[in-house]
Amino acid sequence: MGLHDDGPAETGGPASDGELAALALKILVAGGFGVGKTTLVGAVSEIRPLRTEELLSEAGERVDDTGGVDRKTTTTVAMDFGRITIRSGLSLYLFGTPGQDRFWFLWDELSQGALGAVVLADTRRLEDCFPAVDYFEHRRIPFVVAVNCFTDARRYGANEVSRALDLEQGTPVVLCDARDKDSGKEVLIRLVEYAGRVHTARLLDSVGPQAGSL
Repeated sequence: MGLHDDGPAETGGPASDGELAALALKILVAGGFGVGKTTLVGAVSEIRPLRTEELLSEAGERVDDTGGVDRKTTTTVAMDFGRITIRSGLSLYLFGTPGQDRFWFLWDELSQGALGAVVLADTRRLEDCFPAVDYFEHRRIPFVVAVNCFTDARRYGANEVSRALDLEQGTPVVLCDARDKDSGKEVLIRLVEYAGRVHTARLLDSVGPQAGSL
């Protein structure tokens, strides 16, 4: 499952001597402006992440809501890219999406072939992740909500966040520190497990009626 538009997975060449074929999965990291998407990708990536950040300008500040992130001086204008190996034969390609409304035209291109997505949330500006939640729900792309626990933010439990965002039943909510590699890796593992269950269930649903009619 990975980078091709015709499906959410990509496998490597034939396995040798019982070795599992390499599998690369495409994951999106989305959320509102200044929520920590670039930080998360940078923390977990085993390669130097590709970043498309630019300094915030006065013109940009007039159209971007910077409330609550006043100290932020740069913004992603295209995407962040990183890679992490979960285990032997399983790698994730991470694509961080831009958070501002004016860059959402890039989301459709970035979401092609994605296994699933992480929606980062900041409880101080929880409403900022509503557009990402709506986007993935409407396109039936599995996602988890990862609450980035900023030190000066009030702590809420996963169930409270799920109710506040009116998430579909079963959508995972996890608490994390986007700066910490192990914390970010746990979020990605939860997403892979959840997305795998969702895609398997959809596959069984699609073949079930056909199998019953044979």
